Amino acid sequence: MGGAKARHLRSLLAECHEGASIFDAAPVAAPSPALGNPTAVGRPSANAGRVDGYNLHLQGPRCSTGPLDLVFVIDSSRSVRPFEFETMRQFLVGLLRSLDVGPNATRVGVIQYSSQVQSVFPLRAFSRREDMERAIRALVPLAQGTMTGLAIQYAMNVAFSVAEGARPPEARVPRVAVIVTDGRPQDRVAEVAAQARARGIEIYAVGVQRADVGSLRAMASPPLNEHVFLVESFDLIQEFGRQFQGRLCRKDLCAQGGHGCQHQCVSALGTFHCACNPGYQLAADNKSCMAIDHCSFGNHSCQHDCVSTFGGPQCRCREGYDLLPDRRSCQARDLCNGVDHGCEFQCVSEGFSYHCVCPEGRQLQADGKSCSRCREGHVDLVLLVDGSKSVRPQNFELVKRFVNQIVDFLDVSPEGTRVGLVQFSSRVRTEFPLGRYGTAAEVKQAVLAVEYMERGTMTGLALRHMVEHSFSEAQGARPRELNVPRVGLVFTDGRSQDNISVWAARAKEEGIVMYAVGVGKAVEEELREIASEPAELHVSYSPDFSTMTHLLENLKGSICPEEGIGAGTELRSPCECESLVEFQGRTLGTLESLSQKHILWVRGRGLEGRRRDPREPRRLP
Repeated sequence: MGGAKARHLRSLLAECHEGASIFDAAPVAAPSPALGNPTAVGRPSANAGRVDGYNLHLQGPRCSTGPLDLVFVIDSSRSVRPFEFETMRQFLVGLLRSLDVGPNATRVGVIQYSSQVQSVFPLRAFSRREDMERAIRALVPLAQGTMTGLAIQYAMNVAFSVAEGARPPEARVPRVAVIVTDGRPQDRVAEVAAQARARGIEIYAVGVQRADVGSLRAMASPPLNEHVFLVESFDLIQEFGRQFQGRLCRKDLCAQGGHGCQHQCVSALGTFHCACNPGYQLAADNKSCMAIDHCSFGNHSCQHDCVSTFGGPQCRCREGYDLLPDRRSCQARDLCNGVDHGCEFQCVSEGFSYHCVCPEGRQLQADGKSCSRCREGHVDLVLLVDGSKSVRPQNFELVKRFVNQIVDFLDVSPEGTRVGLVQFSSRVRTEFPLGRYGTAAEVKQAVLAVEYMERGTMTGLALRHMVEHSFSEAQGARPRELNVPRVGLVFTDGRSQDNISVWAARAKEEGIVMYAVGVGKAVEEELREIASEPAELHVSYSPDFSTMTHLLENLKGSICPEEGIGAGTELRSPCECESLVEFQGRTLGTLESLSQKHILWVRGRGLEGRRRDPREPRRLP
């Protein structure tokens, strides 16, 4: 009986003119609640035209899909009965007649599968619809198992290959696979289908009668409600064909109007969706657009204010501040660069105003601009600066800046503090002696002009040079009789390559108060050996050149006469009476100290009886 129906159907189809189709608007039932996303196709209504169980309706003009590579994957397992397979054959023929096939339009390939996969004809085989229909009518079912996963693998690797006629990926021609099955796959489909989708293949899954819905959903592309179809019987498969044809036919539904999109309408295969302009997002009705408040997300990281724009969040600073290059942080506007602030040392901006600051150890005066200097005093200061290769040029510039910061809080003058500078590496070079410059400005200018030596680190040689030459009167040091304190400051960043012990000790024996400043890889033991006692007051260290300015506070109290040695010293002739009295007081005080330590025993009333203040002067006999 099934064979008779098939022959009758073929005779009817032969009478149909070009453009006839076996599918038209058959009634569609509401989606099945049990299936969720799949589109369920119900049975035809009573008034639908039927010929021996087949719906035969004429379609309109053939639509143009544009370039498309389309492969049908047909289940021909033993569960598909001959009559049902014949229905599927006619479904393919009718669908072909609705397409604009050709080498530059839609290319069609067909494969069938059961326990194995067979290519009916590849994409490159035919460019005429008549040749395709002839191959489909000659199709013989395989009638074995249901290896759907194997068929998808074949379609992905073979049917959609360039060798089989698919256009190359760079041509950006859509690739569509339509899988028609009536049962549960006997192999796994989810993983291979995901691979196919990842390669850009759009998959439609059509299940008939006994098809497994879970497998259909695992195979199909998203959204599932547009790519999964469940048909009650093979004779209703034409309803899927009608809907599928509507998706392929690129009708511009946006151009037809009535879409209701507030901003943009975007056409797709057989459908459309609304989109919004930049800076807006789609509202809940999927048609209206509302401005995006990018600042409300809380991830803008703006220091001050956040402003939402079409391009995203933008940071804005409050009045008196400027936005930094990171486009998030704000910095007080530098008014110091735009006004004649008059600060002697440094100007600091503060939003709408500014103020002057002074270097470490100097106080801001009542005028708010000038800085105080150390109290009148007398110090001969020689700086020994490490110019070895390990310092590196950029750090040597930081060292020179550090030296000038020391000079800033000294009262440099021929009668006050004299400054000399010695640089050392593998050799020693006097950059300028104690007696050369009489003002701080001259000293600072000379410091900036010092050229970096590089090479080794002969700290011991530098100490010897300082002891033998730098504090000589020929170099500008004041005579010892004047009691002007002599201070040596050694600046180094590493271990000495020669012995320092002898000349470090000799310097202290000569009455030179030694300070050691270490940076980076400086050796603590060497710093302590160079420095005078106690080491805690005469050794300073910084791990990095860029952070060594904090050492200024440590050095200020020692070098500046206001808080350290030599404060208030008055230069006078050693032959004056007051000088002799002061010398006698210091000498007797020293002798008494030695006696108390059992180093010296002296007889006489001056060292017996009550303990006398060593600083108390004694009368001459």
